[in-house]
Formats: sequence, C-alpha cells, structure tokens
Amino acid sequence: MAPVATLPVPHLDARLFGARRLSALTDEALFERTGVRIAFTGRAGGVSEGPYAALNLGGHVGDDPAAVARNRELLLEALGAGEAALVVPSQVHGDEIVEVASTEPAAVEAARTRALEGADGLLVDVPQVAALLCFADCVPVVLASPTGRFAVVHAGWRGVVAGIAGKAARLLAARDAAELGIAPSAAAARLNAYLGPHIHAECFETCADVRARFVDRYGADVAPDGRHVNLARALACDLGGAGLASERIADAGACTACRPDDYFSYRASGGTCGRHGAIAVLQKG
Repeated sequence: MAPVATLPVPHLDARLFGARRLSALTDEALFERTGVRIAFTGRAGGVSEGPYAALNLGGHVGDDPAAVARNRELLLEALGAGEAALVVPSQVHGDEIVEVASTEPAAVEAARTRALEGADGLLVDVPQVAALLCFADCVPVVLASPTGRFAVVHAGWRGVVAGIAGKAARLLAARDAAELGIAPSAAAARLNAYLGPHIHAECFETCADVRARFVDRYGADVAPDGRHVNLARALACDLGGAGLASERIADAGACTACRPDDYFSYRASGGTCGRHGAIAVLQKG
C-alpha cells in the first residue's frame, strides 16, 4: 500500500467483531486510511474458563494451551485476519524490539524465534503479519505510521522507565525516514500512538525506589503523590521526547484494576488471571 499523506487524529472506540461479536477498542478511521487494524481486547468472547475466562490470550499463565490457541484463532478470525502469520513474543519486562521485515516464511519464523527468546516489542514492516502482545495491568502501546508500518509494545513499569515506547517510535520513524527521504523528526511527527487499557495511577501504588526512578527520568508530574505513579503520563513524556505531538497520542481511558470484569488485572485478581491483548496487522498490502 502506498503511504498516505497523514494519519487521522487517533481515536479509540469499542466495536464488535466477527460472528462471536468479540468486543475490542479500535480506530476505524486508521483502518480505512491505511489498512492497519489495531485492537485492544477485553475478557469476553473466548473459550477459557475459571480465572482465565474467557478470551485469555496469554500462553504463560497456567491456562489450557488448547484454549489459548483457540482464543488466538478466534481473535484473528474476528478481525478478518485469519490468514495472517501470528507473532507473539515472550515478554520479559525489558526494551528489546524484534522487527519483522519480510513475509517469507523463513523470515517470519526467524522473527518468532527471536521474539520467543525475550522481547517486549514487535515492529512490522509488511502486510499479513499480526503482532500480538499480552497484558494484565501493564500498558499496551500501539504505534502506527502512514506507511502502514506499526509497532506493538508491552510497557510495564520497567519498560516505561527504560523508554521502550520512545525507542519503538524512533525505530519506526527511522524506517519511514529512510523509505520516504525525510528527516527522522518529520517521520516521528507523522506517527499515531495508542495506549490501551492499563492500571491507572490511583490503583498503581509503588515503593519509593520505583517512584524515584520515574521522577528521575520523567519529572515529578508523573508521580501525583508519594505512593503512586501515572504510567500514561510517563509514556506521553517518552513519546513526546521521540517527536510525537500530544494530539497524536490516544488513551483508552480504562483502568484494568477498576474493571476486572472487562479486563484482566494481575493486581485485582491477586496474581492468577488471564491476559488481554494488543494486536495489529496490515491487512491491505
């Protein structure tokens, strides 16, 4: 797909997908403009049971592997991406980003292998490769470019302090700049960022050391008091430092810890729960 001039202003709305009417937050205008489908899923619509009910997408939490595999199939089918190759990393709360730059089966498999060795971000340059990361309080971040490139990032507190979202934005901008012959700063200014459901400041109580690490990197505004940290505000600082304007950052506005019936929350569940997902795929090549 040829690059579009500009992206629509980012916005997230709930939409029902597929025959199972799977609910997810998405940006329909982005999809119509670029062919990039993004989705932040919730709990409903899957086949898992117990604390993993129902659309658990995480394969590392104790759920039946067959149920997880089926849930991932249902998600891809609902999004109209049933034929896409799926890449799911082993998330390690770091800042490693794996790039998928080819649709050749060997290249996709190599990216899967690298991602399973430990990564918290995927950058995809090609159509029909779906990037899925899993969450239960940490911040899902999706970055989208007018070229159709995108990145999906797992931003736990360690990843936020490490600057993984800004790192992904700079990498995406560098790829766009090389393709379009523009400055990386100009490419970064064209990106959209989406923050999915995550634990909000009033529920994210931290120790003094963690709070100090956030304040040292992003300033006192990200720590509203002596015990809590605002992850979205810190991410906005990180993305702003990478060149994104504030109006190019959309926040879902949903706290996972406050809405455990809608989203998985590690803190609200006491540690045993499934994982909802952030997924993106370029469906129009």
